[in-house]
Amino acid sequence: MGCCKEQEKVEGGKCVWIHGPIIVGAGPSGIAVAACLKEQGVPSVVLERSDCIASLWQNKTYDRLKLHLPKHFCELPLMPFPLNFPKYPSKYQFISYMESYASHFNIVPRFNQTVQSAEFDPSSKIWVVRTQDFEYISPWIVVATGENAEPVIPNIHGMDLFHGPITHTSVYKSGCEYKNKKVLVIGCGNSGMEVSLDLCRHNAISHMVARNTVHVIPREMFGLSTFGIAMALNKWFPIKLVDKFLLLVSTFMLGNTNDYGIKRPKTGPIELKHATGKTPVLDVGQLAQIKSGNIKVMEGVKEITRNGAKFVDGQEKEFDAIILATGYKSNVPTWLKRCEFFGKDGMPKMPFPHGWKGEKGLYTVGFTRRGLHGTSSDALNIAKDIAQKWNTIKNNISCNSHIVLLNNS
Repeated sequence: MGCCKEQEKVEGGKCVWIHGPIIVGAGPSGIAVAACLKEQGVPSVVLERSDCIASLWQNKTYDRLKLHLPKHFCELPLMPFPLNFPKYPSKYQFISYMESYASHFNIVPRFNQTVQSAEFDPSSKIWVVRTQDFEYISPWIVVATGENAEPVIPNIHGMDLFHGPITHTSVYKSGCEYKNKKVLVIGCGNSGMEVSLDLCRHNAISHMVARNTVHVIPREMFGLSTFGIAMALNKWFPIKLVDKFLLLVSTFMLGNTNDYGIKRPKTGPIELKHATGKTPVLDVGQLAQIKSGNIKVMEGVKEITRNGAKFVDGQEKEFDAIILATGYKSNVPTWLKRCEFFGKDGMPKMPFPHGWKGEKGLYTVGFTRRGLHGTSSDALNIAKDIAQKWNTIKNNISCNSHIVLLNNS
């Protein structure tokens, strides 16, 4: 067994031993864990399937996207946002922050490494992570691919017949491409609402399908972040009481959304978010456009036709394009083998705050259903736990590098 000081030498081999943990995913979650580990003196290797960090933000988000929460709720551990950033940073400002964060902690992921499988070898008590090029081996693995790894594409009858483009919000950039066109947006979460608003502001004729119930609440109440108010109140009051307060103020500020075709769930917004991960829509102007009729709310789609869609209420309309605002899902079940820690939905079976640690050196980050705030909590816990184990074995490591070439075939 030899030691490899230069990455170029490692890339000549097929099997690589990693003394520190293997982190799968170079989004905010993976980069945050790597930074926290480095602060503890623990090396790691970050594997990323794309060619950049935060690829979801860089490649699969629309141009007008901003952080839904104030920046101090979204910063990663050990490094705040720049003081000159606005309260709600834009997509491009967040990407800039991520790149500065990675640079500050000297985190350089191994890009274009798609993990095909990862499984624990009980005989040697190590994790074997296989990509298209290498086999990485380590006592620890950190699953950081997150809740939003793959777009959800529904199977709606007649989709293959539609004459125009059908795209997912993961490839939508701006409403300027749809000027003066009739567009059907399927989905009424934050993405569906904001894409509909963006279309409206670019003179497209927007129709939005609201098949499911959803909470719409103001982004701010009394000049303060609604999320911040909810977190503060939740320290002193039961969550059901906090939800009642939020809904009372939301109705006063926005009106009864049921009157505009947006039906509220019976469970309160914060309780529902914690239980299912379904995020309430934060209003940044969408509801005003719905009230004025510029965004038309439709019931569920019965089928797609060549020229448009038929709806469950019997209406039929023509459209030039369809945008699927149908969300994302975890892809963990497709590559993490023989692991009972995750459910079929690719989410840890253990709820927050206990879902960050499994057995046999398995860790997870970014699956809390609590956004970047939950990611920070997970990253700190993981780094502290691994560091305790690392400190007991580091004296036995004689190699100058944490990446060791085992096989040069």
